[in-house]
Formats: sequence, structure tokens, C-alpha cells
Amino acid sequence: MVFLPSKEAGQLAPIPDSISISEFMLNERHGRVPHASSRDPYTCGLTGKSYSSQEVANRVDSLARSLSKEFGWAPNEGSEWDKTLAVFALNTIDSLPLFWAVHRLGGVVTPANASYSAAELTHQLLDSKAKALVTCLPLLAISLEAAAKAGLPKNRIYLLDVPDQILGGAKPPAEYKPVSELIAAGKSLPPVDELRWSAGEGARRAAFLCYSSGTSGMPKGVMISHRNVIANTLQIKASEQSYRDGGGTRTPIQEIALGLLPQSHIYALVVICHAGSYRGDQTVVLPRFELKSYLHAIQHFKIISLFLVPPIIIHMLSSQEVCSEYDLSSVKVMFTGAAPLGAETANDFLKVYPNIMIRQGYGLTETSTVISSTLPHDVWLGSSGSLIPGFEVRIMTPENEEITTYDTPGELVVRGPSVVLGYLNNEKATKETFVDGWMRTGDEGVIRQSPNGIEHVFIVDRIKELIKVKGLQVAPAELESHLLAHPDVSDCAVVAIPDARAGEVPKAIIVKSPTAGSDESVSKALLKHVEEHKARHKWLKGGIRFVDAIPKSPSGKILRRLIRDQEREARRKAGSKI
Repeated sequence: MVFLPSKEAGQLAPIPDSISISEFMLNERHGRVPHASSRDPYTCGLTGKSYSSQEVANRVDSLARSLSKEFGWAPNEGSEWDKTLAVFALNTIDSLPLFWAVHRLGGVVTPANASYSAAELTHQLLDSKAKALVTCLPLLAISLEAAAKAGLPKNRIYLLDVPDQILGGAKPPAEYKPVSELIAAGKSLPPVDELRWSAGEGARRAAFLCYSSGTSGMPKGVMISHRNVIANTLQIKASEQSYRDGGGTRTPIQEIALGLLPQSHIYALVVICHAGSYRGDQTVVLPRFELKSYLHAIQHFKIISLFLVPPIIIHMLSSQEVCSEYDLSSVKVMFTGAAPLGAETANDFLKVYPNIMIRQGYGLTETSTVISSTLPHDVWLGSSGSLIPGFEVRIMTPENEEITTYDTPGELVVRGPSVVLGYLNNEKATKETFVDGWMRTGDEGVIRQSPNGIEHVFIVDRIKELIKVKGLQVAPAELESHLLAHPDVSDCAVVAIPDARAGEVPKAIIVKSPTAGSDESVSKALLKHVEEHKARHKWLKGGIRFVDAIPKSPSGKILRRLIRDQEREARRKAGSKI
């Protein structure tokens, strides 16, 4: 049985397949809110610096001219893979204009997580074959180390401006050209040719290469086409419009949203940066999360919509002494994603903020982004909402049999216009994940019917076993591979354990090698081993437990669920002794 969107989800408009994202986002011919009627799309939440919608379009044009001259990139020459730009930076108001300038030239943007270590950034630079790197001063040291290892020369490293409040008086080295200088220089350069794409070319050409943790090895490059992002933007618009036009909504047609989540992550990249700007919304951009600056931005800019992840919500609830000092009454909607928000936490939030509607969504990098979203007239706490227009879902058993009833869990397998092209240079993973037009999510879910008769998606487990730390994915196999390279480790498993602040954190179960020292000395060595080579969200904050053997199936597969059950029982017993 194929589950389909309800009639309340709205109607999806035709999806163009022969234009670039920049053309779609900036040209009024493709349905975006006219520039003159749009709010300023990007405003710095620390300085108040802002660009109008038309100014953003002009900056994209100038930057495209400069990049064309700087790199020799021409819109209608070569493959998109000849024009790959890596971006490793904190959130800025210039990030999206930079992305769209690359798209204007027919190139690919590969955004890297700002929490990456040098080793992780090196992997992405090498795997993507990036021709240049744009970073920012706070991340320059890591960028230089990674670029050197990847063979990227210093004259191909550029800097995005970040607010002085982040720099603390530090000045960028003069040898690295700022993006703002490229924009200024581009104003006097000749225009670049228009892209001339044939029918279907927007569906075939990659626009973004986002890296997603899989079930094994290092993160994989997810090839996201121009049409994928255009499709999900239109899908989100159709779903939003279905209730904005229907009356009874508590939000205006154009919103003021908070752009706090990392612009390298697919959630922020599509839902906030693209769908919001296309609708004419304003996004107040913060470089990173810090509680007081976050609260100040809400109060000062009178933010209407919050786009968050569960750990931030939990942090707010545990920091009410600070939160109560700020006026958050402008907030009407809180949208949460990247990891499920439990009904209990949602109810706790509503006790403190009863006038804020909680909406939840579900999606993946491989679906760029949203598959389901809460309809405001059918809020069901704990649910990941209802299918948005254009998506179909099947639920499959481990034996590949189709489930046709409500409340019966199985793997969610989805089909829709925003499902991506596949993984870069990884035919095996692509064939395993994308089968006959359908995408295997690796998530276990159920479909339930609300009292209003509307179908909802509930995520109940993760077949892929990914650990989600503050909304960021951690592949256990990546950490296991890293730990097994240490001489003190004979075997290991990494599992998720609950954490009040982060949602989940990794914990390592270790079998020591015969030559290893004491538990204490090995534990210290392994924690340091991970912290020196992996991003902070991958650190073993859940700790280390030593065992004689890792529980495994007859075929050698780690029995993670058994390990998680053992951890849960150990915590229960520990709690009963307090």
C-alpha cells in the first residue's frame, strides 16, 4: 500500500527542470514573491546589517562575474564537477549569495560542517575534488591544515566576513581575499553568459554536494540536483500555502524567521534559506548558537518563526532563569526537525510557552529535505507531521513485504521529486539506497490516523543506527573504524545513549587488546584519540565501557539494540540506587 498526502496538504505546482537554483530563486518569472514585496531575505542577528531582496540578486550577479574571472569558470563550458567550490564557514548573510553565484556559473557547492576537524574537512575536499575553499577567520587554521593535506594552494582560499563580535578584535590576514572584495570587483566586470540548459538538465546536474553519515565508513557525498531543491521549495510552499490561504492561521503571509541552524545542514539550507526567501520571508542569521544572543535576537527582531532542533528546546527548558529575562512573545510557531521531539518534551515546552504552536517535520539529506510536516490545524505532539504534496511512502518489513495497516512499524521507503541523484563515487551505496525510483530511508516508522482522519508519520527507531547529536549525524561505524586503528583496541561498538542537552551522545563499548594497560589509562587515551581527530559532536561524551566481547549475530553484525538495552538497564539500576 502506498500512503499519499492528504487533500489538506495542498497542490504542488509544476516543477521546472531546465533552470538553475539561482534562476529559480532570483527571477520573478518562476513564482517567487516579487523583490519589491519581499522582506530583506538575510539580516545579521548580531550587527543588524541587512540586504534587500534586489540587493541579494545584484550581489549574486557581481560575485558570479568575479568568480568567472578568478577561476576561469564559464556558465556553458565543462561539467559542474569542473567548478566545485567548498564552503567551510559559520553562518553569514553572504553564504547564500555565494552559493547562488556558483550555481549561476553551472557549478557545485559542497558545504562542510563548521564543527569539522581538519581530518574530516580534508576528506570532503579530496572526495569532492573542490577547486577552491571559502572559509572564515575563526575556522582559518583548520582550513589551512586541511587544504595543505588536500593539495589545495593558499591562493585558492577565500574568506567570508563574520561579525566583529565573533572575531574579538582579530584581523583577517591580507593574503586571503575576502568574498566582499570579489563582489565589489565584480560590479565593473562584464556580465557572464546566461545558462543555456536543455529540458531535464536541471534534474541531471548537481547543485549541492552535502555530506551525510552513512552506516559505514566516512561521510558520503550526496548529489543534490537543481530540480531537487526547486522541488522541495515548491513542495514546502504548497504545504504552507494550503493553510495560509485557508484562514485561521496564526502566522502572516511573510514571516520573520530565525536562521540559527548550520547553513551546511540540509534542514537550514532548504527549509530556511531557500523556501523562506522564495516566499519573501526575512531570515535573521546568527553565526552559531549562544543562548543569550539567540534570545536577544528573538526579542530585538521580533522573530515569528523558530526553526530549531530538540537539544535547543531542551536547553531552553533547563535555562528558564535566563530565558525569562527576554520577551519572546513575538514567536508564534516553533518548527523542529533533524531528530524526533518527544511528546513529553513538547508538552513541557507548551507549559512554559502556551501561545507557541509546535510543528515537527521529517526529512533527510537524501530527500533534500522535507518529507512530512505538521499541518497547523492537525497538531499531534510526537508526530513528524503529514506527507507534503509530491511524496509517496511505503512501509516495508525486513523481509521486504509491504505493510498496509496503520500502527504497524517498518522501514519507510519514499518517492518524490526531491529525492537526490545518489552518492558521489559510491555506486554500491547508491544501489542499496535508491531502488526502482524509491529511496530507502533506513528509518523505522509507522503511519497513524489522527482523530481528524489525517495520516501522520511517526518515527520510532533508526534502522541505520545513526546517532543524532544536537541534530547532527554520527555514524557509529565511522567512530568504530577510528577506534579500531588504536593499538589498545581489539574490538568495539559505538551506540547512542540519551543526553539531556544533546538528545543523544556516542558511547564506546571496548574490548581491550592483550597489550593494553589499565581501564583508566586506555579510557583517557581513547577519549584523546577521538577528540584530536573528530568534530566535537562525535566525541565520546557518553563515556567508555570495557567488556570481554561485543555482542554480535552469527553473521558478525553488532547487536546494537541489545547493547542499548544493556545500557538502559544499567542506567535504570543506577538510578534506583540514588
